[in-house]
Amino acid sequence: MSLKDTVVFITGGSRGIGEAIAVRLAKEGASIAIAAKTADTNSKLPGTIHTAAKAIEAAGGKALAVQCDIRDEEQVQRAIDQTVATFGHLDVVINNASAIFLESTEQTPAKRYDLMHNINGRGTWLVTKLALPHLKKSRNPRVLTLSPPLDMSPKWFDKTPAYTMAKYNMSMLVVGHAGEFSKYGIAVNGLWPYTVIETAALNMISQSKSKPNLRTPEIMADAALELLSKPATFTGNLCIDEVVLREAGVRDMARYALTPGTRDEDMEFDGFLGEADHARVAMLRKMHKSGDAASKAKL
Repeated sequence: MSLKDTVVFITGGSRGIGEAIAVRLAKEGASIAIAAKTADTNSKLPGTIHTAAKAIEAAGGKALAVQCDIRDEEQVQRAIDQTVATFGHLDVVINNASAIFLESTEQTPAKRYDLMHNINGRGTWLVTKLALPHLKKSRNPRVLTLSPPLDMSPKWFDKTPAYTMAKYNMSMLVVGHAGEFSKYGIAVNGLWPYTVIETAALNMISQSKSKPNLRTPEIMADAALELLSKPATFTGNLCIDEVVLREAGVRDMARYALTPGTRDEDMEFDGFLGEADHARVAMLRKMHKSGDAASKAKL
């Protein structure tokens, strides 16, 4: 898919999954506005809006680095206005920015609760709301939010309820906005990783770098491109990266392994996945293995 003349506004894209998606879309010719808080180098957490912009340009896209706190309405409006002034229009919003604090109710300070809900739910809502007038004018408008399936199993609530609520707010906005914006032809979908993704931010809270059974952000980037390539009638879905890619015909997930040679079945699952999600992935893996075996037999 060519994304030439497509303008993308992505929140929190200075590093990790957000930056990987931006770079992947840039390879297809997109112009990208990176709207994130980090403008200055941090020795503990690499990546800024400026380093992300350079990576986008190196990949062949046009970049705009905008320092923006999505909790602040004036800053968000200014960032969107600057994007449209620079590139002429706005076609795609990617709600990537998110805050995480994995603790129980007793161990969660109120300020951490407020931070998660102001960024995850309110921030996603605010960015989408302020971008809406421009999306309504686009020939191919899309909203993609990085949020999980809505699995209501108690196991996702009884350990970290504040975080679960904050992420589910983003997912509920996917469902709500898909219905609300359908009359404008705006497709709204969610995307979530099937396995844990290695990022600098995750390393800070869980030392994930020492784990071999993770995947790289590129799997989410490829899945995001695939979702943005679908027709506008594909909307209101909370998708899983591996499912999206396998259903698009991608058989080899080994390319995304953080540690080469790690088998798919040995990867560490991400959270918020239900039995139906695991069953779907298992079915697709089995189908692809059967197809690969049949192809080898023909040879």
